[in-house]
Amino acid sequence: MVKLAVLCSGRGSDLQSIIDAIKAGELQAEISIVLTDKPNVQALTRAESADIKNVCVDRKLFATRAEFEAEILKNLGDVDLVVLAGFMRILSPEFVRKFTGRLMNIHPSLLPSFPGAHAHRDVLAYGVKVSGCTVHFVDEGTDSGPIIMQAAVEVKDDDTEETLSARVLEQEHIIYPRAIQLFVEGRLKIDGRHVVIRD
Repeated sequence: MVKLAVLCSGRGSDLQSIIDAIKAGELQAEISIVLTDKPNVQALTRAESADIKNVCVDRKLFATRAEFEAEILKNLGDVDLVVLAGFMRILSPEFVRKFTGRLMNIHPSLLPSFPGAHAHRDVLAYGVKVSGCTVHFVDEGTDSGPIIMQAAVEVKDDDTEETLSARVLEQEHIIYPRAIQLFVEGRLKIDGRHVVIRD
């Protein structure tokens, strides 16, 4: 069974979609650990409710990023895929290299447009008509790794960050478990900037 580590920073709704997909038999994997960088967040409660090992590695307790990441690595143990699900920390190139091809993220825009922490705000400010979400492998840049899967969402004239976020989140909950299942099935091949989905 493919072992997942899911890293979160907040409410854990993408985590919940992965838990639900496993329960429904749509995702043949197990979550070995849920790890957060903040205490008392809903992601920990969701993990607890699903009887999944969970731990908080509080960034504020570490003097350097290297010490923080060393503690994360110590807790992850032997996992096949690290899944970033609303994890709001930039990981160091050293950390990323340890998991090359085994570190996945979901971002709430159609990358390479609107990377960074304020995608919905930036989308609305720019006036684009279509947004969405992107599952990608993580590289040493910010939201710049090879793209696995995307889903598009119409941007409405009266959208706010909240209304747009809610519609994008619905698509995140569909495509993230699907992308992870493709990894589980060994169907993802990274070819430079491209991810080929094999039959």
